[in-house]
Amino acid sequence: MTATAQALSPPSKTLMFLEGRAFSELGAFLGALPLLSLAPKGDGHPVLVLPGLVASDTSTRPLRSFLKNRGYAVSGWRQGRNMGLRDGVEHAMVDLVHELSDVSGRKISLVGWSLGGLYARQLAKMMPERVRSVITLGSPFAGHPKATNAWRIYEMASGRRADEEDSRFGGPLSETPPVPTTAIFSVSLASTRWT
Repeated sequence: MTATAQALSPPSKTLMFLEGRAFSELGAFLGALPLLSLAPKGDGHPVLVLPGLVASDTSTRPLRSFLKNRGYAVSGWRQGRNMGLRDGVEHAMVDLVHELSDVSGRKISLVGWSLGGLYARQLAKMMPERVRSVITLGSPFAGHPKATNAWRIYEMASGRRADEEDSRFGGPLSETPPVPTTAIFSVSLASTRWT
């Protein structure tokens, strides 16, 4: 991690109020569905969608429905709420990547929202022979874990320290996976650094 990334401090706590816009953005997404139906069709390969911190497959249902309607074989992560990297979580995700890849006979794409995006990057580093691409949505992989406003929630939910680097799960977070990777964020989302 660079010295600049280590020196970043969390954004203003008042910026966390911007997270409440998620409800209006869901409404905008639903309103945009007729336009989104014009998006190109997919090729049917498997896509695994990983939720953010304390979220579940319920929170990714609109995205998964859109991808399914575009022709992808979509799966949620099937582990309930994402409460951090607790015992069994890593193995369950690895097993699911193997299952989706084996059943289809194809590489899979990983789409992760926030903490789910960190998992997606780490899984791709561990299994590049099974992963086609990674797309992260507002995932804080470049800075120090405590340069977010979510680190306390992560520590409470997972029972682990946010700044413990667990190199057993794919190595350093800031290291780029060896597969095509896209990071999607907005300027206001970057100001909160972790959704």
